[in-house]
Amino acid sequence: MISYTTDGVKMPSIQKRANNKWLHAVAESYGFKIGDVAYIFCNDAKILEVNRQYLQHDYFTDIITFDYSEGHTIHGDIFISLDTVRSNSELFHTDYATELHRVIIHGILHLCGINDKGPGERAIMEQAENRALTIWNQQQKQ
Repeated sequence: MISYTTDGVKMPSIQKRANNKWLHAVAESYGFKIGDVAYIFCNDAKILEVNRQYLQHDYFTDIITFDYSEGHTIHGDIFISLDTVRSNSELFHTDYATELHRVIIHGILHLCGINDKGPGERAIMEQAENRALTIWNQQQKQ
């Protein structure tokens, strides 16, 4: 089950049913099925608090993914700072909705085992994000 909650922000305008279909399709394309995944949309203050408390990092980020997956079933909590998503959409001159979907899928890709911190991994993650966004765009046209 995929759940969506907020902490200190208004729920972003997303089509939950279409979003869930997309997330399942992307996970399945990597050989995984989705178990319990919780999206927590928050502000910069909350994501900084989570970063400090659980990861001992003292900086803002757009997303933090906690992975509780078992075998080929993904489970996790995904914190997304809507403040940073908005800042990044302005910084990178992208549409806010597109940037939000990029970050939403980024968490699922992490749960599917794709990393972005090591040498060459960021490029692999970006390719996976772009592939997933293509799936999203195709679903929206149907």
